[in-house]
Formats: sequence, C-alpha cells, structure tokens
Amino acid sequence: MTTTPTRTPPPARHRPPAAPPPDPARLRAAVEEYARAFRATALAMDEPGADPRTLNPVVHDAYFPVLLGLPPAYNPDPLIVDGRPCHLHTCVERVVVYERLAWGDAALMVAAPGPSLSGVLTEELGDDDQKERYYSTLAARPTWTFFALTEPHAGSDATALTTALAEAGTPGSYRLSGVKKYIGNSVRADLGVVFARIKPGPVGVVAVLVEPTRPGFTATALPTTGMRAIGLGEVRLDDVPVARSDILGMHLSATRRGIVGAMRTFNRARPVVAAMALGIAQAAWDYAATHRRALRADESYAMEGLRRRLAGTRRLVLAAAEQADRDPGDGTVASAAKYRAAELALETAEYALGLFGPGARLEHPLLDKLHRDARAFEFMEGTGTMQRLNLALGHRKGRILDD
Repeated sequence: MTTTPTRTPPPARHRPPAAPPPDPARLRAAVEEYARAFRATALAMDEPGADPRTLNPVVHDAYFPVLLGLPPAYNPDPLIVDGRPCHLHTCVERVVVYERLAWGDAALMVAAPGPSLSGVLTEELGDDDQKERYYSTLAARPTWTFFALTEPHAGSDATALTTALAEAGTPGSYRLSGVKKYIGNSVRADLGVVFARIKPGPVGVVAVLVEPTRPGFTATALPTTGMRAIGLGEVRLDDVPVARSDILGMHLSATRRGIVGAMRTFNRARPVVAAMALGIAQAAWDYAATHRRALRADESYAMEGLRRRLAGTRRLVLAAAEQADRDPGDGTVASAAKYRAAELALETAEYALGLFGPGARLEHPLLDKLHRDARAFEFMEGTGTMQRLNLALGHRKGRILDD
C-alpha cells in the first residue's frame, strides 16, 4: 500500500497584537496644556497681521513636533498617553485632540505647522521617495504646508479645474499654470500640494508637490473676518517648473490618483473639521456657562438642549472618524458629521452672544471671535449644500449607521 507523505505545516506567524487606541478622555487630558496655551494667545492671534510663527511659543516648542501627526519613523518625540507613544496617525486620534485644541483656538490649530491635508494626500498617493521627501522636511523643522484645490470660478469642484500642468521641452519636465484661491497657510508655507489638469477627462487631474520658492509661484494674503491667523491667500502659478517626480501617484493607475485621491482625503479630513467646529461650539457653551450663571428658566432649558446636542454631535464625529479609518472611500458619515457640527458651532456661538445683550461683542471679545470663527466651517472642506448632496447619495446607496 502506497502512502502519501505528509508535509509538516510551517509554524504559524503570530503578529503582536496592535496596541489598543488611547482612551479618548485620557488623550484629551494629555493635550489640555496645549489647548490652554492656545487659548492664552487667541485674542492676540486675532489681530490683523498676527503671525503664529512668532506670537505663540507653543508652535515652536511644545507643539512641535509632539502633535504634528507624523509617522513614527519621523517623529522621535510623540505625544505620550498612558505611557505609550501616540502619533495621531488615525482619524479617531485626531478628532479627539483637534477638538480640544480648537477649544483653545481653532484658528491657531489650522495655522500651526504640520502635514494638514497635504499630508493626508501624500500618504494616500505618494510613492516611497515622495513620502520621504515630504516627511523628512516636516521632521527637520517647523514646516507650514498648503493644499491648493479651490479655484476662483470652480470652487473645490475637481472636475472643473482650469489650472494646467503642461509638458515642457525637456522629457519629464512640466510647467504649472493657473490660479488658486482661499488657500490656508499659502502665504507662509514651505511645501504643499497643487491640483492641476494634465489632460482632459475625469482621470486627467493630478496632484503635484510644490515648494513656494520655485519661480513663478506667488501667494497674496486675503483679508478675513474670522480665522484671521490661518494665512488665507490667493496663489498664482506662472509656468512654475515641475518634474515628473513631483507628481503624486504616478505609480498608481489613473483611476486611483487625482480626483479619487482628493475625495478620499476629504473623507478623512471632514471628521477632523467637524471636531474643530465642535471645539468652537464647546468653547462658546463653556464661556456662557461660566460668565452668565444666573439664567432664566427658558435660557437654562436652551443651554441644556445645546449641551445634549454637543454630546450627540461628539458621538457622531467619533463614528465618522472610525468610518474614515475603516474605509476612506465612503464619506457619508463624514459629511453628516461636518454638516451637523458646522451648524451647531454657529448656533451655539450665536446663542451665547445673545445671552449677554447688545454690547456682547465689545464686552466679550473672545465670544465675538468664536462667533466669527464659527462661520468659517460652513466653507471648510465643502459647503453644507455639498454635504447634503453627499448624504443624499449615501442614502441612495444604502450607506447608513448601524445605530
């Protein structure tokens, strides 16, 4: 009788269990000193022309590089929570931290150095050399970055972009031309990403890594009523030289880069924007609760209603962050969180102002700033109309929350 020899299976490889995510309450407590440092300079940062690079020492000292959200290989000094390093590399971690920092000053949160949206996109589309170039720059010194998608006549509609990336005379070289508007940190940035059209059609949009020091790159500051610290600007690109190695995602299929990368980036960013709006709402509520303790019955009822909505929105924002970490291709919950938090921030700040009477803006300048800053979240990472369209599309596709 012939027997078939048996093969001894190789030993199973056991991966060490992933470290559990830090408890949100402990993570929030770990950044409390930074949030209060942000609050200490909030009004000074609101003055026209104020520069976060010189005004707030937290930006250069404690804030950098602890909270930049760099990958572990590039961040030797991460935030420590419960004795373990926390690199803020997940959306869940970011929404917890950014809400509290925005409570201190949302404008400074956006104006601080770090990866911002360009880092999310580089992580999504960049090859190994591009990631090394990007993150090593940020790890070396405080580096401001920008994300240039919006155009004067097309808004953030990537399908309608007119900024062009055209081939130059030398193989592998290009020229970048066009205008971008409402670009945060563009007037002080050291590195960023510009979206441009390299050919017609839905897959003809690409993202390009660009340093503002290149010839033909000009950024002009735009005046703003709120969020004055963010360095909002208009960027003009006049035949800016670009190499093939600057174009993100060239190692990927055309369907995975460009517009697809932008949408996945927005889906990851919207829960974070929602968290910052929530931070403003919480700051306005806390201010009213602290400085207007004698409330009428109707005012007390309204404040309690806002408190409950803050708690509910916080759960929605966390659910959106969890969804973004699982599947950044589905932005339904992210749109719901961003839409609700932006509305709640403005409504809470308006109600808080109303509690202090006609002279509230003059007598309570911090509350005035919170109200002006809250209006910005309607426009950051897509207007409310766009979020409602995303929700309608998600409903048609059957994307709903489990609970």
